[in-house]
Amino acid sequence: MPKQETVVSKKRRGPAPTGKGVPIMVLLQPDMLAGVDQFVAEHDVSRPEAVRLIIRDWLIRHQVLKAE
Repeated sequence: MPKQETVVSKKRRGPAPTGKGVPIMVLLQPDMLAGVDQFVAEHDVSRPEAVRLIIRDWLIRHQVLKAE
């Protein structure tokens, strides 16, 4: 019986894609980054997810974005 080859796909690096969006680069001063890191520790999320959540909350509170 011939030997069957097994195809192993390479694992992609980085987090799973979150969908369509526009990547932006933001530089934060140490005090702001400390605040983001505190949010990360309290909510067990990544830094990018923390920034998205913080921005979404601000936009909803200021009625720029409708609450889901």
